[in-house]
Amino acid sequence: MFRFVALYLGMLVRFFRERRTLLLENLALRQQLVALKRRHPRPSLGLFDKLFWVIARSVWSAWKHSLILVTPETVVRWHRTGFRIYWRLISRVRRPVGRRPTPKEVRKLIFRMVVENPTWGAPRIHGELRMLGFELSERTISRWMNQSPRDPDRAKRWLAFLRNHREAIAAMDLFTVPTITFGALYCFFVISHDRRRILHVNVTKHPTSGWIIQQLREAFPFGSAPRYLIFDRDAKYGLELPGTLRSLNISPVRTSFESPWQNGVAERWIESCRQDLLDHHLKRLLSEYVRYHHEDRTHLGLEKGTPERRIRSVASGRVLSQERLGGLHHRYDRAA
Repeated sequence: MFRFVALYLGMLVRFFRERRTLLLENLALRQQLVALKRRHPRPSLGLFDKLFWVIARSVWSAWKHSLILVTPETVVRWHRTGFRIYWRLISRVRRPVGRRPTPKEVRKLIFRMVVENPTWGAPRIHGELRMLGFELSERTISRWMNQSPRDPDRAKRWLAFLRNHREAIAAMDLFTVPTITFGALYCFFVISHDRRRILHVNVTKHPTSGWIIQQLREAFPFGSAPRYLIFDRDAKYGLELPGTLRSLNISPVRTSFESPWQNGVAERWIESCRQDLLDHHLKRLLSEYVRYHHEDRTHLGLEKGTPERRIRSVASGRVLSQERLGGLHHRYDRAA
């Protein structure tokens, strides 16, 4: 009786289905019947059977309802395997492509020219190599120049400069702090090298060269400027900054490209600030704000109430103010 009722309901459902859906379901069931009729102890699906179900999965949304022999996960695995085989076939390359490798002899010659001629750039070295019969592009030479071994004497000279003028050196830098609204705040600071003292710090959303110059004027009032100021090649400093520093009797010292180690005191303070303050105290600040959000802050969606159902004061005493989030917000209650 139950099977008869189920068959009757199935006929009613199929009566209201679209003709395209019925044809696809019929085709799927017929394909599986063909596989079952094969003379094997266990029905096996061949390459064309797998290809059929991969195509059916792409063009038919209800393909899972008519699948009997295997699970839907198996069809998905077939599809992924075919995808890997397809890309493996079209990725086969019979001949090498791309630029020709630079011979080791030429690389050593480029490194030698860089060491022996510190003032030479890629155009000059390119001209010398052409005179020697080597055909390379100037871009290739520039790339190998960036990979040339560094002169250790330069690092020693820089470290000697930092040690000998430590009392007269300050450094400045910028670092970003992401906000909860996916924005960024820029923290600007100036630090002295002798005692690692922070001379000035400020935060802004839009750092410009004019804003940075104003911060430097506030950092060094009344002739307290150091002799040297180290900073990197950030474009936010603009072209006006070196002239402004000279007007303050400060010698601007720019670090080399991609050399944060030359401004190590400032970089170390940034790392300390992130580890000691932002990473550890951010969780505490968020916990305090969640408490303020639940217990104190009124919400328009709650008809000016709070999530923790803050009780309205009915007393007539003096209004008291309580600081929240370090004084950024306040809660007001009446004295009992």
